[in-house]
Amino acid sequence: MSSASAPREVAAHLTPHHWETANRLLVRKALAEFSHERLLEPAETAPGHYRVSSDDGLVEYRFAAEIGSLRHWRVDADSITRRSAGSEQPLDVLALFLEFRETLGLRTEMLPVYLEEISSTLSSSAFKLAMPATRSAELLDAGFQAVEAGLTEGHPCFVANSGRIGFDSTEFTEYAPEAGQSVSLVWMAAHRDRSTFTVSSETSYAELISSELDEAEREAFAAGLRERGLDPEEYHLFPVHPWQWENKLSVTFAAEVARNNLVHLGRGSDSYRPQQSVRTMFNESSPSKHYVKTALSVRNMGFLRGLSAEYMKATPAINDWLSGLIARDRQLADSGFDILRERAAIGYHNEYYEAAGSKSSPYRKMLAALWRESPVPKIRSGQRLVSMAALLHVDRFGDSVLGELVSRSGLEPAVWLRRYLDVYLRPLLHLFYAHDLVAMPHGENIILVLEDGVPEGALLKDVAEEIAVLDADVQLPPEVERIRSVVPEHLRELSLLTDVFDCFFRFLCSIAHTEGLLSEEAFWRTVAECVADHQRDNPELRDKFRRHDLFTEWFSLSCLNRLQLGDNEQMVDLQDPSSALAFAGTLSNPIAPHAPELVQR
Repeated sequence: MSSASAPREVAAHLTPHHWETANRLLVRKALAEFSHERLLEPAETAPGHYRVSSDDGLVEYRFAAEIGSLRHWRVDADSITRRSAGSEQPLDVLALFLEFRETLGLRTEMLPVYLEEISSTLSSSAFKLAMPATRSAELLDAGFQAVEAGLTEGHPCFVANSGRIGFDSTEFTEYAPEAGQSVSLVWMAAHRDRSTFTVSSETSYAELISSELDEAEREAFAAGLRERGLDPEEYHLFPVHPWQWENKLSVTFAAEVARNNLVHLGRGSDSYRPQQSVRTMFNESSPSKHYVKTALSVRNMGFLRGLSAEYMKATPAINDWLSGLIARDRQLADSGFDILRERAAIGYHNEYYEAAGSKSSPYRKMLAALWRESPVPKIRSGQRLVSMAALLHVDRFGDSVLGELVSRSGLEPAVWLRRYLDVYLRPLLHLFYAHDLVAMPHGENIILVLEDGVPEGALLKDVAEEIAVLDADVQLPPEVERIRSVVPEHLRELSLLTDVFDCFFRFLCSIAHTEGLLSEEAFWRTVAECVADHQRDNPELRDKFRRHDLFTEWFSLSCLNRLQLGDNEQMVDLQDPSSALAFAGTLSNPIAPHAPELVQR
């Protein structure tokens, strides 16, 4: 690409047509999710038709919608109109946030940054629209990593879900998952006096590095250190995202580089593909090798996506502990549920920034990495992998991945759904009730194992950063203690009712309903049956089922967009996440009518 053509090519997707379509789709999502979170209270003008007015009452949006279970707003994108001064105006998401800034609680000091995230999200949407339209069936057939790059929606709840603030337009085309490009990682050497490397009980530093770098690479990197007069035995080798090296480490950590505490060794030979989480890389040269997750100081969905050097210390131990717990529990071991273990981790300790900032400071999260198991060796012949996020994908022709998988399975939709629930929901229920343990099991964090379109297993990732033990009395090894989280009793079941029911099943149910696969009542009845069967099979947990009742008639509506609108630089304190939850009334629980006798009062 020549320097003269580069500016035009990196913005080729920004055409009036793509921009108009991207705006309409994001206005639809904003109206739907902000209405769900009761930030907007649309007035019904006729059956199935609604309007909302701007803060000053001068702009009015009208649209058609169906309100489903869990107050899910199915807004008809084509029906949306925006009127001002008596005439119809183009849909403009950036303008919408200015028109509703008071209603949405957007403070003046953060509004420009939020608008930048919205603009980036729109640009990402336009980029995807400029790609050739791919049917859901074709996407599934294209393979695991093609699906990862081909997903169009991002997080289903967040409106500003593709910020990636920090990438320039060229870097977006190189590093964003939707660009589908291969990336080679930068390899660094960190002096052992400044770095902490920990591994699982089943490996060692030497074994890990030997599995990730071939002999020629290891020798070349060692030679590079010796040429500088440095002893390779005094350093840890580890990969770094090229963006992080070029934009942060070579400048912000310049003192460490100048003093040879950090040494740039060059690019590795393996090619990686960015995942939906952006900072996680899948090794496409050798798919059985580890995923690599690196610190990446770009802002996305309310956080700078760094990695804590402090947290990395305990990462392998936490994964060993959870893997052992699953292996010892027969119900979990036989369920098809497992984790992708984070087998090694490294963190670099910059003495200046550690002395200057709190543990939550982004400057203490600029240089760390972990190695996570690949799911590829875990499947047998005839099985395939797909991100669970794909279940919410609907192509431009209106066909869903969910419908395609049900069709391929040859099963009745309710039977397919139950097979899926048994490998995904039931293990989460058992972890919660039997072990007081919760995860962050959203679509991007779960990889489904499929056979003939049928879910046969579910693999959880992002373990060490996102699991928590809620009971103060559970005995934990000292090195695992940091996963203990003090959460009020009345909020604990929200780890299932919010994270699974409201933030994933709400959307999955809507797709099943819209495509005529299952009625909403049938969908939630099947979910209820899965929950009830787990309760019947575990009568010794009866007291916990009653104390944390998933069949409760109502539960608190916990709102993700309210958090991001309140603080898009750090939505929550990761040391105490429950303290920052934003609530807006309650939701009617769709499985309550199907409560089994075991928990009926």
